[in-house]
Amino acid sequence: MIVNYGFNATLTAKPGMGDRLVALLLTGLNEGSPGASEHCIVYLVSRSASAPDVIHVTEGWTREEDHHQIFAGEAAQAIVAQIDGLLAKESEYTDYVPVRGKTTF
Repeated sequence: MIVNYGFNATLTAKPGMGDRLVALLLTGLNEGSPGASEHCIVYLVSRSASAPDVIHVTEGWTREEDHHQIFAGEAAQAIVAQIDGLLAKESEYTDYVPVRGKTTF
């Protein structure tokens, strides 16, 4: 499958809540969750090396419409609702359309 839509999100957890935020975001890979969808090609959770409460999420989807449809679902909304309580500030998003690259997961 080809990624035709994606984004990077930077989430800043409340002080000391980085571990909880990472654990919650990783539940997005569980069966029935957004990252487990056949339309989600890339779901990568990373942590800042210098600021452990800053978390980066990279997602790549078959189509933007697929992403919006999946995130309107109950499983995604349950995760989003829990994320909000862990954040120190509003998340920053950058959308993109991949051109070329490599993944060897």
